[in-house]
Amino acid sequence: MLLIKQHQNQLLDIARASIQHGLTTGKPISIKVTDYPEALTALRASFVTLQKHQQLRGCIGMLEAMRPLVTDVAENAFAAAFNDPRFPALRASELGELEIQISILSPAEPITFHSEHDLLSQLKPGVDGLILQEGHQRGTFLPSVWESLPEPEQFLRHLKHKAGLPFDYWSDSLRVYRYQTDKIA
Repeated sequence: MLLIKQHQNQLLDIARASIQHGLTTGKPISIKVTDYPEALTALRASFVTLQKHQQLRGCIGMLEAMRPLVTDVAENAFAAAFNDPRFPALRASELGELEIQISILSPAEPITFHSEHDLLSQLKPGVDGLILQEGHQRGTFLPSVWESLPEPEQFLRHLKHKAGLPFDYWSDSLRVYRYQTDKIA
């Protein structure tokens, strides 16, 4: 469900406000859900991606819808700025250089496959986000990752690695789910 432009802009404003609030208080902005339209209060999962000079600066999100979208965006924006373990906490001097992108996820659906080749043949480059799970090990790539890993084999290999598995790992117990995103930037 793609949001109208006004709602998209509200979410971007919430993300930026939550980061700004975090710089001064160390906490995400508090959201009063009743102040927002129904489209923004539905339970939806999101990722907030921060870029600085076209380089990743933070990306945090939820794979399952567990809270209102406005709350999810505020919490994930704060976490992407200050709690992404790959980066130091954002400094105030970086705020003006940030590009914020929000990805709103559709519910994940399991993919049925009989082999790695079968799985690869079902992937839709540029469209599918994937969740790969083997036991307690799990990783995801948003559909935007296809821009840097455009070949299905390469995409899957790197997703395995992100999940803590060897690049060439394969098992009959491997589970893979697909989702799509509505991107707001």
